[in-house]
Amino acid sequence: MTLDARGDEQGPGDRRIDLTFADNRLLPLLFGEHEQYLSRIEKRLGVTLVSRGNHLTIAGPADSAEQARSVLDALWERLKAGLEVGAGEVDAAIRMAQASDLEIRDQALSQLSDPRAGLRTKRKVIAPRSPTQARYLEALAQYELVFGLGPAGTGKTYLAVAQAVSLLIQGKVDRIILSRPAVEAGERLGFLPGDMKEKVDPYLRPLYDALYDMLPADQVQKRLETGVIEVAPLAFMRGRTLANAFVILDEAQNTTTMQMKMFLTRLGEGSRMAVTGDITQIDLPPGQKSGLKDAMQVLADTEGVGFVHFTDADVVRHPLVGRIVRAYDAAGKAAAPTP
Repeated sequence: MTLDARGDEQGPGDRRIDLTFADNRLLPLLFGEHEQYLSRIEKRLGVTLVSRGNHLTIAGPADSAEQARSVLDALWERLKAGLEVGAGEVDAAIRMAQASDLEIRDQALSQLSDPRAGLRTKRKVIAPRSPTQARYLEALAQYELVFGLGPAGTGKTYLAVAQAVSLLIQGKVDRIILSRPAVEAGERLGFLPGDMKEKVDPYLRPLYDALYDMLPADQVQKRLETGVIEVAPLAFMRGRTLANAFVILDEAQNTTTMQMKMFLTRLGEGSRMAVTGDITQIDLPPGQKSGLKDAMQVLADTEGVGFVHFTDADVVRHPLVGRIVRAYDAAGKAAAPTP
């Protein structure tokens, strides 16, 4: 792709950028069916995109036009590298282009278009889809203990599982241990039908879903049977030392302070831990402090511990999910008592 950035003024602060693409065969993949990806970029960034053959003109406010150029550039490089481009990748590129930190923006966009940058699992290569996700993957690679904090749909648990699967495939860990507190069940577990596994499996379903998205079903099943992958409620962690493993605690906001301390002290030689949760969705009884909130305070300055905070801007599910999160946040702030 060649770029001709012109300073033609369309209005106060407006800019026009002309792009020329060298390979016409990739244009339908870049523009999308009926140019739906171009429409997506126009709507999200407030620009106008006009295509003529292998030429594309971007017009709009200067900052937005530059963001659109960055999006198209990253997606074009991704296609040239032989990677697919879908609505998810378009939205990811837009989120990254809107990052206020230019260094983080450029790094995240580069990772999106670099086939070597993602996490490799048996079924797919998983690349970050927001600047915060890029920082999260860096933290998971750098620190032995990482806290991923923020609302639902930001990829906290999914990326942690991806990192675990990638390290398992590379032989850098011997096993994966996934855990959640079954808070909603409480003492009622004893009244549910089936054995203990059948009783707690519904609470661990999201972890299974992530595994099956990254490994063939037969490999997941085989590793579960041999104990290479273990999915267990938090209560089963007591008294254990977890060596040479990647250990993930999901929904950590629903742990008590003692449960969190118990879990964190399971860390053994050659192991890594990821703890994920959303402190705005605590299901503990009133008056009981969340172990996640407590750990955030106690371990804030501890060497070897990383904290990554996600926001509604990092939601990578349906765009409506981000708007729902923002609406509930706004409602919560409005209802909060005035100090």
